[in-house]
Amino acid sequence: MPGSGVMAGAVAASLLLVAVELTGGVMGRSIALISDAVHNLTDVPSLAIAWIAMRVAERPANDEKTFGYHRVGTLAAFINAIILVLISGFLFYEAWERFRNPQPVHVGIMMMISVVALVINSGITLAVVRGRHDLNMRAIFIHNLGDALSNIAILGGALVIRATAAQWLDPLLGAAIGAMVLWSSIGILREASHILLEGLPRGMELETVAKAILAASGAQEVHDIHIWTLGTDLYALSCHLSIPDMHLEQCEQLLQKVRAKLADDYKISHTTIQFERAGLPREAGFFMPEPFKPQ
Repeated sequence: MPGSGVMAGAVAASLLLVAVELTGGVMGRSIALISDAVHNLTDVPSLAIAWIAMRVAERPANDEKTFGYHRVGTLAAFINAIILVLISGFLFYEAWERFRNPQPVHVGIMMMISVVALVINSGITLAVVRGRHDLNMRAIFIHNLGDALSNIAILGGALVIRATAAQWLDPLLGAAIGAMVLWSSIGILREASHILLEGLPRGMELETVAKAILAASGAQEVHDIHIWTLGTDLYALSCHLSIPDMHLEQCEQLLQKVRAKLADDYKISHTTIQFERAGLPREAGFFMPEPFKPQ
């Protein structure tokens, strides 16, 4: 995971890049550069939010936040994704206005600035690549990778404009950058929303986990089972297990077997398992999706 020093450096580099691209875009009359500058401007709050989230997520649990602050990173990714969606709308509008009122661009400035921007964005992307398994860091990684790809597109577009004088290519690139921003942000927004809404972790199947619990415990039934994400690679589970009468020491051994199975096979580290005596009538009306019984 990148350190706070790396994130602070990324914020400074992004501010420098925005200033360079805005200046170059105005001087070169390039809507693609201006669009990319506006896009890169969103990196500043995005990186700042990510840095704050990293610091806050390290705080221990307390009597008010009993699960700790693991979700701060997910919340930061959700906010960043909403910002990106709004920015993509602005880029589409600016590209449309330039299509309606085309202006010649200064190809030399466009090429020079795109190379500088490519170097800076590539550096930031490489700096955060190790932490991309974290949703918050993945939002930053995708964002800056998209920036680097857009810089390559702008450079290529400048070469084509120089060769063919196709001025319409500049607003087309601006619209393409907006589409890329929208596509990447929707994916992050969907995943962050899924986590915030206590959705089942991606790649897990409820029935498979339930059968694994039954196999490990020898219980007669498991129901009222919930699995959700607390933070990056930190999963939680709660359920009810119906077991026959047994000594308390046997219950403890059974519980340890179930916890070990969940931790080893599904990386579920936080478990809350309630034992119930098998055969007693159940008054709870909620079963997910119905009681799981061994074959």
